[in-house]
Amino acid sequence: MATVTDPGVVLGGTAGQSNSPGSRAFAAPRAYWRWIVLGLAGIYFIGPFAVAFWFTIHDAHGVSFRAYRRILSTAGLSDALGTSLALGLIAVVVTLVLMVPTMLLVHLRLQSARPLVELLSLLPLVIPPVALVVGVRSVLSWGNNSDYVEITQVFTALQKQPLSLILALVYVVIALPFTFRALDAGIRGSRIDVLVEAAQNLGAGWPTVLWRVVLPALRTSLLNAAFLTFALVMGEYTIAKILIFRTFPVWLAQSANTDGQLQVALSILSLVLTWLILLLVVSIAGRSRKAPR
Repeated sequence: MATVTDPGVVLGGTAGQSNSPGSRAFAAPRAYWRWIVLGLAGIYFIGPFAVAFWFTIHDAHGVSFRAYRRILSTAGLSDALGTSLALGLIAVVVTLVLMVPTMLLVHLRLQSARPLVELLSLLPLVIPPVALVVGVRSVLSWGNNSDYVEITQVFTALQKQPLSLILALVYVVIALPFTFRALDAGIRGSRIDVLVEAAQNLGAGWPTVLWRVVLPALRTSLLNAAFLTFALVMGEYTIAKILIFRTFPVWLAQSANTDGQLQVALSILSLVLTWLILLLVVSIAGRSRKAPR
């Protein structure tokens, strides 16, 4: 007689339980509901997109791609889109240059300062954009009317059209919560303190540690932070409108007064562009995870 510890009995019992009709009957409804949830989610996300696309190609004469053919020849599009792209790149660079050394310093040397840095980084989520813009306008008014010529020149240069650096700096501020979370999760997940200590024990200096250890380890977090900042800049409307800067969202809202189909077509293209950038980020992040170390 086989004992309880007999491998054949144990494996046989387990296999019998896993292949029993009751377990198969229980797994079938779970797979069924999984496809229902995925289908409902697909309808929720793709449905409005499909309706908007149909609106852009359907008119009184039938199906036509006239709205998409007129995009490149639309007045003001290239300037507004170029301004938003340039502001997005500037905001991404300034945000990463500001936050990456700060987060490394907090995690490696000043861990007691982390709550303060987190509080300051999350403040833009609490302060309404309108209140932030009012404060920015007050500072700009003070700088433009300053008694010192140097201060006036600096503030004038920051507000110079079409590429306003003051707007890029405001975008850096409102992107701080997303950048902080992305970098904080990456640093905690990759154990940067252990990697830095190991590199320093092998004789590497700080430039080598940052370039060959820290940045490759945080590649996914850097890409996520850069994408979130860039997407925020490409979709932000309130601050640019109040400060009277003609960015792509502002131009897109103004174009609705002349041609609704053209505005929806531009919105679809901007959404597709954002999705393509997101897929590129995910692809690069996936390759970095699979790369041999």
